[in-house]
Amino acid sequence: MLKYNNRIVITGGSGRFANAFKKIEVNTSLKLYYPEKNKLDIMNIKSIQKYLKHIKPKYLIHLAGLSRPMNIHERDIAQSIDKNIIGTANITKICSKLNIKLIYISTCYVYPGLKGNYSEKSSLYPINNYAWSKLGGECSVMLYKNSLILRTSVTEKPFIHKKAFYDFKTNFIFHEDLVTKIIKIKDKKGILNIGGKSQSVYDFAKKYNPKIKKASARKMFGKKMPLNITMNIDKFKKLTND
Repeated sequence: MLKYNNRIVITGGSGRFANAFKKIEVNTSLKLYYPEKNKLDIMNIKSIQKYLKHIKPKYLIHLAGLSRPMNIHERDIAQSIDKNIIGTANITKICSKLNIKLIYISTCYVYPGLKGNYSEKSSLYPINNYAWSKLGGECSVMLYKNSLILRTSVTEKPFIHKKAFYDFKTNFIFHEDLVTKIIKIKDKKGILNIGGKSQSVYDFAKKYNPKIKKASARKMFGKKMPLNITMNIDKFKKLTND
């Protein structure tokens, strides 16, 4: 299939992350496409194939899936399996068939969350159903060698919450800040930890809102919340010259 080197299809086009991609289009020579569900349904193999054969992209960034509310993955495992595992597998099948570079946005939650500073080679053990569903998606993507899995921790800009966890550490980065970095590394392959500085959510948020109040993740979520899912992002920094 003849591909256009400047074309990128982004699934989940109406989501928060996709909206951040839309903001950078005026600053890039890339042509980005955001198909609605009636054009590309990740649960329908035929619709995926029909749309991608029509657009002929070189890349597909897979953002579509189920994330929030987090407890929906405990209450409705069928929906979690369908959207995050089967849907991702369907995307992978067609990208493989059409030789389209697949970039899959995964999560730092696939790590155990006990000690932090996890590298791409660290052992995986998700602590909740959301993370298991994202790891399930990773499994299908890993079968396709023309792919890049990005394990990340992203949040909206501005930080919308009035409280932030002081006892939960991660690598938060705003969607908008991550988009330009993804574009930089779109031709890489394999697995990559990607994000911001390792710190508590409170320390991250207070830089943008000095009046933000502290909250405890342990008290709110108990054992269902990993408290230190910080990642070693040295490889990512070298690739982006950060």
